[in-house]
Amino acid sequence: MTFIEELEWRGMLHDSTPGLAEKLAEGTTVGYIGFDPTAPSLTIGNYVQIMLLAQFQRHGHKPIFLLGGATGRVGDPSGKTQERELKTYEVLDSNLEFQRNQAEKFLDFDCGDHSAVFMNNHDFYKDMNVLDFLRDVGKNLTVSYMLSKESVKKRLELGLSFTEFSYQLLQANDFLHLYREHNCILQMGGSDQWGNITSGTEFIRRNVENGKAYAMTTPLLTKSDGSKFGKSEGGNIWLDPNLTSPYKFYQFWINADDADLPKYFRYFSFRSKEEIESLEAEYESNPNQLKRLLAEEITKRVHSEADYASAMRVSEIVFNHKANAETIKSMSEAELKMISDEIPSYQIAAERIQAGISLDELLTETGVLPSKGEVRRAVKGNAIALNKTKVSSHDQIVSQADLLQGAYLFIENGKKNKFMIAVS
Repeated sequence: MTFIEELEWRGMLHDSTPGLAEKLAEGTTVGYIGFDPTAPSLTIGNYVQIMLLAQFQRHGHKPIFLLGGATGRVGDPSGKTQERELKTYEVLDSNLEFQRNQAEKFLDFDCGDHSAVFMNNHDFYKDMNVLDFLRDVGKNLTVSYMLSKESVKKRLELGLSFTEFSYQLLQANDFLHLYREHNCILQMGGSDQWGNITSGTEFIRRNVENGKAYAMTTPLLTKSDGSKFGKSEGGNIWLDPNLTSPYKFYQFWINADDADLPKYFRYFSFRSKEEIESLEAEYESNPNQLKRLLAEEITKRVHSEADYASAMRVSEIVFNHKANAETIKSMSEAELKMISDEIPSYQIAAERIQAGISLDELLTETGVLPSKGEVRRAVKGNAIALNKTKVSSHDQIVSQADLLQGAYLFIENGKKNKFMIAVS
């Protein structure tokens, strides 16, 4: 199966310029995708394009991961209804370095002729002054050509600064630079980038005698209800575990709509066509098992085996009432924090625990239960558990020795009501 055939069956090919398949068949091809450093981390939305680069490399080609150190300072109007708020150079440089470190996990940068390469387009422009830019770059595309692009037309009535209007020139010139200096003949991206990418192929045609470059895009990935992929109720799904915990990342896939599962499996799994289709047939009546397989694969790849195991332990505490005291006592502080983020959580001062506090005072002072009478009734009904151990007396003293990792208490009132108390 060729690269193009792979993308076609996975539903990852939206558009391409004529002759691309034939050109790729000639041998190793250099292609690139640009990444915007205006966010503090890559997101699962960016991961669509990372998977595209990974598939490109797996089919024997050479990917360039282009970091937008220059274009990030300007702002891409594509898909935006208003002018972007420009980030400081310091923030952009910090984001760029962080994203670079993230991307190292997903591509092979040491595999000979097919090794991936990082580049920063700020290096293309840092020694260029404005007159050089206007003479050498600005003269190559007409205003009418630039105005014809959908990303520009959509913004004209709402307002478009020259800064964002010039983005198209910068991206086109990036392609020309990579074409000349690195024999890069292919630019890839999401379908919203088609106008910018084809501006680059036109730029090369005008600047290089017999110059021929190619463009290819993926569909914009949406959910079955038409909403944007990569967001949850809490916002973006980040690839940084400090912004989206491995548990929440895992749960994003577990909570996917059944109708989206075939699409997600094809986009984000490295399993073969035969294996995916076999699994879909095997679990046709059990989509939750397919979700677990996909969630496991992608959580391990984006995070780690240990993070996946951690997400499983957190899931066991949050969803499985049969989990025991040994399980929760063995959890790390980070795992306990994940649980605290998922269930109702309360605070208590450290000195109250250090001095020792009765259970009924603990639960009423924190607000877990409204009154000591409620605590007594719950204890009498054998409903209250502290750190997965049933409590037999409402005036049991809770002390520092009971703290999980010196910072948390896990309370259950019956099978369904779970609470975390954090010591501050």
